Amino acid sequence: MINIYGIPNCDTVKRARAWLDEHGVAYTFHDFKKQGVPEADLDQWLKKPGWEALVNRRGTTWRKLDEATRNAVVDAASARAALLANPSLIKRPVVNWGAKTGVTTGFDAEAWAAVNAV
Repeated sequence: MINIYGIPNCDTVKRARAWLDEHGVAYTFHDFKKQGVPEADLDQWLKKPGWEALVNRRGTTWRKLDEATRNAVVDAASARAALLANPSLIKRPVVNWGAKTGVTTGFDAEAWAAVNAV
């Protein structure tokens, strides 16, 4: 079973979930706002796909952070603290495809089609 993590009102998460539904791909959804960020999963994501892929530096949450906080995100440990304090900083959706493909961030219809042989 595919696990997708994000915020339900995020446009990218909406597109990703719609794509999965349209292609009949079963998944479970974890809502960061209601259920929080699962720390054990976050620790795995920081390793792969890596902290750089997880931190959404293009979003409004990143831009609203003060400069000192932004400049302090320099490695996995500092990214972990920032992501736990500000779940909206996580690039969404985070998708755990299982052992074969692992974890990805963001939505890419072509890549998802290749993973799911659609």
